[in-house]
Amino acid sequence: MIRLARALVAAIGLLACAGVAGTVARAADGEVLIRLLDSKQCVNCPLADADLVQADLREAELSGAQLQRANLSGARLDGARLSGADLSFTSLRGASLRGADLRGARLLGSDLRDADLSGALLDPEALSSSHWQGAKGVIPAQQSYADWHNAGVDAAQRGRFPQAEQLFSAAIGRQPEAAISWVARGISRSEQGNTVAAADDFNVAAALYDQQGQPETSAQLLQAALKLADTPEPVQGGNGLGPQLLSGTAGLLQFLAPLAIKAFVPLPF
Repeated sequence: MIRLARALVAAIGLLACAGVAGTVARAADGEVLIRLLDSKQCVNCPLADADLVQADLREAELSGAQLQRANLSGARLDGARLSGADLSFTSLRGASLRGADLRGARLLGSDLRDADLSGALLDPEALSSSHWQGAKGVIPAQQSYADWHNAGVDAAQRGRFPQAEQLFSAAIGRQPEAAISWVARGISRSEQGNTVAAADDFNVAAALYDQQGQPETSAQLLQAALKLADTPEPVQGGNGLGPQLLSGTAGLLQFLAPLAIKAFVPLPF
């Protein structure tokens, strides 16, 4: 009878949690999930493949938890302790992780797109192998040059040139000698019609390429910069002046092709 009662309580508990955490994955143990949602204490818990969509796990103790492939999309994890947790290929898209402790967490292939990481504690370059496009609160010091440049490439390929400009600026801040990021930011600025700033970027890139023993590329960039500087900026919005001005030179493909090349490609889901 005791065992039967316990089973019934567990079943009722799972149903009650459904509105908070969504449908619970079959692979996760029911009692473990009940304990987590009730007490928010689950150190080293086996939670692989658990469905915790939009779960309220604020201030939860999840240190060392096995959360690989779990679905935590839209979950509230503000202040949660996830140090040492395995979040490999876990979906945290749109989750709130403000002030969360993610030091030592495994983030291989984790989906952190559109998540809020404001004030989160992260190891240096912890997001290098994750997907974090659109995430809030990510600061330049936490990411490598490749992280920022690659994110800028993603934004540019989607036509989000203002965002691409900001990301390439962060990449330049990490590695000022990376000529391709200056070119990429210049193209992003020209697509917004900011021809003067784009010309400045091309001039800097030209000097860098010249220092690196690539005088032909440097000369092409200087020519493009001159054309951009002489082009009046539109009153509103961009019109892709940079690529148009470069279209008559062999340098167009040379510049746009590296823009689509990433220094590091995260593993797919």
